[in-house]
Amino acid sequence: MSQFFERHQGGERTLLVHLDLHEKDPYEIVEEFELLANSAGADILHTLVVKRNSIDPKTFIGSGKVEEIKDLVAGDEVDVVIFNHSLSPAQERNLESLFECRVLDRTTLILDIFAQCARSHEGKLQVELAQLRHLSTRLIRGWTHLERQKGGIGMRGPGETQLESDRRMISQRIKQISKRLDKVDATRKLGRRARERAAIPTLSLVGYTNAGKSTLFNSVVTGMDSENGGVYVADQLFATLDPTLRKLKLPAGREVIVADTVGFIRNLPHDLVKAFRSTLLETCEADLLIHVIDAVHDDRQDHIDEVNLVLAEIGADKIPQLEVYNKIDLAESLAPRVERNSEGEVVRIWLSAKEGEGIELLLDVLTERFSGSPIRGDIVLKPTEGKLHAQLHREGGVLAEQFSDEGGWKMEIELPAKTLDYLKLRERIIESCVNI
Repeated sequence: MSQFFERHQGGERTLLVHLDLHEKDPYEIVEEFELLANSAGADILHTLVVKRNSIDPKTFIGSGKVEEIKDLVAGDEVDVVIFNHSLSPAQERNLESLFECRVLDRTTLILDIFAQCARSHEGKLQVELAQLRHLSTRLIRGWTHLERQKGGIGMRGPGETQLESDRRMISQRIKQISKRLDKVDATRKLGRRARERAAIPTLSLVGYTNAGKSTLFNSVVTGMDSENGGVYVADQLFATLDPTLRKLKLPAGREVIVADTVGFIRNLPHDLVKAFRSTLLETCEADLLIHVIDAVHDDRQDHIDEVNLVLAEIGADKIPQLEVYNKIDLAESLAPRVERNSEGEVVRIWLSAKEGEGIELLLDVLTERFSGSPIRGDIVLKPTEGKLHAQLHREGGVLAEQFSDEGGWKMEIELPAKTLDYLKLRERIIESCVNI
């Protein structure tokens, strides 16, 4: 048989392969793998779970399973075989030669889904950057008809020249995209600094993909669905890639910024985390993480652990979390409720974002966290503190004011304790304040 084959340019008839190295519950992992493939538009013909004690360095799954899959590929006219693991470039190349069809690994599959879901200019750039970084290690796969394995004088062929040209083009494109994303990142930093100057807290929705973050975002912030001004919602993995920020006015009048971000998944490729650094900065610099959890998922604890692993990887594991157990409408035994720790602080809320059950509990908890008991007192501002003077008026907490002898302002204010803490003003009025 010839070493080379006609490389398929497309096709969705798919065979999935998962290597079970004596995992605790491989079927949950396989179910998620199938959901990933469906999200990419695959027509799944077969799902094989291969049990082994170790990975075969040449073919990943061993020669016996290779022959079995080869027969299935030929018999069912399979277009692509997808592995639920990261394959080395050599393994991909060997398997493609044996199967005579396209072979993809988990990273490439997730990148393909991201490419389909990216809607904004920034999101598309981030996906392209991750794809190019991944592709740069696999260029030789696409040029098997030109490659030359031996080097030296007289042995350099057109394949090597083409590979060098491709590597240079990809390197240049990566630099171009990185510069564009740096500009986008700089713009985001300006927005964050403006929010910091205005002392507006930021809340970031995080969670496992398909846990209902965007549905909750629409219910709490916009009061709309995706067709009427809300963020896009779909029952698929990675429906939301592009960060969306909206201002939310809490019942007590306090304003906060809520950010909806990309969902996480187990074994999220490191290149994706790196490429989406500007998106994830909204999470890293948030004042509170609202961790949205699928309350009825059988594997929810593993999902929680995976999210916390990614948060630790991006440096957001020290930010306070509020757990929101979503989708309680799918279980008759669950009802909206709030759970507090031994210190009386709310740590967990049970609700249904889709049906709107328990949304008012979440708003009350956020009001409690970012407002607290009101404090009344007098404060003197210097003439150079005009921005702080304007912020106090925006917060609606000024009861009376007059100009001071120094050209500033003497003000009587009444604001929640946590607002004063956020504005770093509590110590300046503590001696003259009275709890209401």
